[in-house]
Amino acid sequence: MHGTPLLPPKGDHQFQEEESPCPPPFKGRPLINAVSTQEDYNDNNMSNNNGGDDKSFEETMDEPKASRWACDEAPGICAILITFMSIVLVFVTIPFSLCFAVKVVQEYERVVIFRLGRLLRGGARGPGIFFIVPCVDSYQKVDMRTLTFDVPPQEILTKDSVTVHVDAIMYYKVSNAISAISNVDDYSQSTRLLAATTLRNVLGTKNLGDILSEREGIASMMQSTLDEATDPWGVKVEQKDVRLPQQLQRAMAAEAEAAREARAKVIAAEGEHKSSRALAQAAEVIAASPAALQLRYLQTLNNISAEKNSTIVFPIPIDIVSHLMGNRGGRSSPEVASRAPTPPPPRETTFD
Repeated sequence: MHGTPLLPPKGDHQFQEEESPCPPPFKGRPLINAVSTQEDYNDNNMSNNNGGDDKSFEETMDEPKASRWACDEAPGICAILITFMSIVLVFVTIPFSLCFAVKVVQEYERVVIFRLGRLLRGGARGPGIFFIVPCVDSYQKVDMRTLTFDVPPQEILTKDSVTVHVDAIMYYKVSNAISAISNVDDYSQSTRLLAATTLRNVLGTKNLGDILSEREGIASMMQSTLDEATDPWGVKVEQKDVRLPQQLQRAMAAEAEAAREARAKVIAAEGEHKSSRALAQAAEVIAASPAALQLRYLQTLNNISAEKNSTIVFPIPIDIVSHLMGNRGGRSSPEVASRAPTPPPPRETTFD
């Protein structure tokens, strides 16, 4: 009354054979029906009961290995007839049909061929000559060379709330022509838009100082992010370079120059401070020993005479000069006072 259960008890592998969900296969292709699918599911279910989690029949079918159970549908009768008639037409109209059936692919190109909307087996064609069936086959060429483009300047708000305009240059190439055509509408435009978005997202998490000092690290991070995102598209990002605007570069140079000047001034001030302390200590030593001053005087004369100068200046000790100036001032003061002329007496003038 209850019918045959979908999941028979353990050890019971007898169940009714269900109708295959796949359409009737083409001759020469094996019939893949629900029996093998159900057997595989029962085996998996028994192994899960031993130590794993139970999974439903639908969840088991969604696993990656279910791809080997997928229906390998062959072209329909209509597709076969159209293809056969097109091939006959090509042979009948030779040599005129060769102008439409024979194509040439350059060394740096690959061709992906679709027959009645289906991807033709055998992968991408090229380089060299390949044949297509007119009215049935369509093809698209893919450039396999390294391509480059400039990312337009992006207005980015950094983590420390500073607005900057940054652009970049990107190098990429197609590594899988079939994926580049089948998995994305326009791989070139999609890669450009993704590069601009990644540039904004990455720089938006950095401070302005990090952008100025870690440009190579940011470029490497963006390259790895883009390469991972474009891998399903068959695109390989080879290099990404972040370029800062000229105004920001000049600001960086001015800041670096100001920092160098500040360090130079600090070093010069520290040197003067140490020099003044050394001179103060030397003055204290010389003041404590008068003979040291005479020795310093003789060393100065020796250094002057060692140089090849036509004029030699002999410094006179300050104490001798002060002593001479003091004696001269003491003798000259009375003499000047005694020799000073006395003013004449005032005259009396009488007016009549």
